[in-house]
Amino acid sequence: MPKYRFEDIAFNITQKRKPTSDDMKTYIGLEHLDSGSLSVTRWGSDVPIKGDKLLMQKGDILFGKRNAYLRRAAIAPHDGLFSAHGMILRPNEKVISRKLFPFFICSDYFFDAAIRISVGSLSPTINWSALKELEFILPHMNKQEKLADLLWAANDTKEAYKRLLYLTDELVKSQFIEMFGDLTRKSNDWSYSPLREHADILAGNPFDSSGYVDNGINICGGLIIMPDRIAWEEAKKWPSTEGLDKYLLQERDIVLAMDRPWISSGFKIAMIKQSELPALLIQRTARIRSKDLNQQYILWVLKSDAFLKHCNITQTTVPHISMGDIKNYNIPIPPISLQNQFADFVQQTDKSKFELKQNIENLETTIKALMLKNFG
Repeated sequence: MPKYRFEDIAFNITQKRKPTSDDMKTYIGLEHLDSGSLSVTRWGSDVPIKGDKLLMQKGDILFGKRNAYLRRAAIAPHDGLFSAHGMILRPNEKVISRKLFPFFICSDYFFDAAIRISVGSLSPTINWSALKELEFILPHMNKQEKLADLLWAANDTKEAYKRLLYLTDELVKSQFIEMFGDLTRKSNDWSYSPLREHADILAGNPFDSSGYVDNGINICGGLIIMPDRIAWEEAKKWPSTEGLDKYLLQERDIVLAMDRPWISSGFKIAMIKQSELPALLIQRTARIRSKDLNQQYILWVLKSDAFLKHCNITQTTVPHISMGDIKNYNIPIPPISLQNQFADFVQQTDKSKFELKQNIENLETTIKALMLKNFG
């Protein structure tokens, strides 16, 4: 199979312009890209966009060059502006099929090589000057279209399962509102009191990045917390738990990102599973552990619009919320029997979600196997 330099495979589109107020609705930032997904399902900014941004066209590949280890690349869903912390890539169709190009960019084959040349410790970044020099083996053009058809068939099925996952979560949200009402308005006679009175709330430890190791205890932080899950495959690691008992996570702990705390309209928040332990909590991440309320009830309260509106999101270089926002939130206290009833409903839907996630993982395995067979 022929080998090509990356600059012969892809064009780096560097055209920029200053944003206007109209761009706020369609702007895509790195926070809108999900690891392992070619689709962009959300976009827009609630605050004015500052600085020149990259000019994208529908169908371009949006590549997250900053924090490259998160492996973010997706297809632009429309014309508009993209973060200057990314790259916009277009295929050279003389050497790679337009249909295959997105899968090549999202492949471990490409990302493993690109991550190796990233620079910087806090936010590892891939520079075009180094990326363009990398060499990759590609299938012959007559095989690329057939391979692309297989990959798109698997990807479309995967996205359909993801849609079912989304609808399952929407069902849970509807059930929550039906049982507890709209928390943005006090529409019941329940008492309200600060969350700190009902939960042990802790911020994580300030780990020194120079102490990270290749094999050790996973560190849980905001960068790897996604809505309802944690990307442990991207976790930094610490050699041991010695002297860090205070920051050890437990099963059913709720973890909430405090820096860049949201994706679209929701918070990056998840509940720890037993299979994910042991794990340690890093700074700028909150751990919420219930004292007398159902933990599942707390989780969904923290996912609600009411909590989102309560938080005073500080718009600095790194948007963030404070521990005070979390501790001082006045949470409604419904009967524990009602909380438990809701938790039982969530448990039933989680069974359906588990099967959907298994199907998604199987398809992702199939896609990776096809890529491994045909690249490199």
